[in-house]
Amino acid sequence: MAQSSNVKPRIHIQEVGTRDGFQSEPRFIPTADKIRLIDALSLCGLSKIEVTSFTSPKAILALADADEVLRGIKRQPGVVYTSLVPNLKGAERAIAAGTDELNLTISTSETHNLLNLRMTREQSVARLFEVVDLAKATGVTLNVSLSTCFGCPMEGPIPEAVVLGFAERFLNRGVEGISLCDTTGMAHPDRVRQLCGAFRARFPQAQLTLHLHNTRGMGLVNALAGIEAGVDRFDASLGGIGGCPYAPGATGNVCTEDLVHMLQALGHPMDVDLPRLLAAARSLPELLGHDVPGQVMHAGRAQDLHPIPGSLEAIRERALGSTSNPG
Repeated sequence: MAQSSNVKPRIHIQEVGTRDGFQSEPRFIPTADKIRLIDALSLCGLSKIEVTSFTSPKAILALADADEVLRGIKRQPGVVYTSLVPNLKGAERAIAAGTDELNLTISTSETHNLLNLRMTREQSVARLFEVVDLAKATGVTLNVSLSTCFGCPMEGPIPEAVVLGFAERFLNRGVEGISLCDTTGMAHPDRVRQLCGAFRARFPQAQLTLHLHNTRGMGLVNALAGIEAGVDRFDASLGGIGGCPYAPGATGNVCTEDLVHMLQALGHPMDVDLPRLLAAARSLPELLGHDVPGQVMHAGRAQDLHPIPGSLEAIRERALGSTSNPG
């Protein structure tokens, strides 16, 4: 159900930059630096941090230190530390390293799933059901990220019935949360309102996350459309880092600090400490070796006023003098 225009729902922000962002980086970020950044993010009031991915190091070398990172972080009460896992072996590693949650992924596009995961959607479902059964026996919670929900760059729009059908299969299996992912940045506000509203109407008790990318500059407005449709959880990436190999020229995920800045300005209650978050974001260029897309980290918050220049009084006097002596 959509939110009343008079109600400002509490919003939960979930950081994915340390997984979704770092996996796209061309150079390996030292393990100690990853841990240091995650520890800083843990103090920012985020609801969840996607720490890493327990994928084969041959597939994603940038996250080859997943075990060390997850074991090395300082955990803060109230923060859920989640890990992306592709299969049963990855899930076993993540559970052994102490993950709070397993995040599973499958594409709602057959073409994208074959290209990204090297298997059909039904093969993915069967493999992920094995992980679900394992998690049930260990008490670890589960989230399933449904990729390309708002469009596939090869197939085009994905039918709503297909997206909701996959969500239903995993929810019926005992999964607690579903993420609707705009993997390649093809979403627009009307589509977001429609799909998220339909999800909320059909699965009112499920924990719903909206995972947005800013590929075409619509990440923030799509987040507002999601809130209108009843979404209160958002994935976002520090500095706006990340991307998708199947969206050529794409920028990264929607930027965490830009999203928080906008929603706090609109009066949405949340637990995020924006100054701490900005400090973490401003550490990224040195850490990564390049600038990042985030805007508020460069411009500052709208309420951060600049000092009045010392030359103002002289300018005022000249302006008043020219008015009193027009000739």
